[in-house]
Amino acid sequence: MEIPLDFVVHNIEAWEKEAQNGNKWTVPVSSGVIEKARKGEYEILLTPTKPVPRDWIGDVSGKRVLCLASGGGQQGPVFAALGAVTAVIDICPVQIESDETVAKRDGLNIMLEVGDMRDLSRFHDGTFDMVFNPVSTCFIDDVEKVWLECARVLKKGGILLSGFCNPLLYIFEIDAWNMGELKLGNTIPYSDIEQMPPRHFKQRLEEKDTLEFGHSFESLIGGQLRAGFLLSDMYEDNGGGISLLDPYINTFMATRAIKK
Repeated sequence: MEIPLDFVVHNIEAWEKEAQNGNKWTVPVSSGVIEKARKGEYEILLTPTKPVPRDWIGDVSGKRVLCLASGGGQQGPVFAALGAVTAVIDICPVQIESDETVAKRDGLNIMLEVGDMRDLSRFHDGTFDMVFNPVSTCFIDDVEKVWLECARVLKKGGILLSGFCNPLLYIFEIDAWNMGELKLGNTIPYSDIEQMPPRHFKQRLEEKDTLEFGHSFESLIGGQLRAGFLLSDMYEDNGGGISLLDPYINTFMATRAIKK
């Protein structure tokens, strides 16, 4: 099996393709959404369909918010319109360009950075009041590095809001899944690079589809606790009706954690 030397580079190209194809996470919000946010009216997503509870976010006016792996011209502009001092970092330059487009169009001040969510060394310790991380950790190999970096850049008492995939999504054999059947075939932790059948992996590389990783709950939840967070709330969500599992179980979740 030919394994890419850098899966991050591959996923950058894959997300450029997703943007060209109009993936929902790459479509910038409208000026109307920004105007409503300026009046305090907004919905914002960590997971595919369910808006984040308002009391998870609170009053962010004047607060420093980092939108992590959150390019696409969606969450960052809304936080900026709510009055937050906002920074957006994403590995894909095309996604960051979408935030820049919205910022220029609607007169928003947003710090825009291209970078890897596992390395936030450009930010000083205790810089932010909140880190907002929509579903994205499935595209990197080591989620616990992300939690440690989030803890470092947050102030004491700072909030980490994160959405991620239930590992259950990754345990099924891909050929059966493509046929609409559920058949166990993979183990967790899961990696496309290590566990995907060679012909599917080759096709994924050729078609520039994202390479993904299914992390264990020990890393997704336990990793936050070990990084110095206390969980204050969580909720579940589904895939919006596009997953075989949607009729049976929610396969996404969001957590609200507080830095001790």
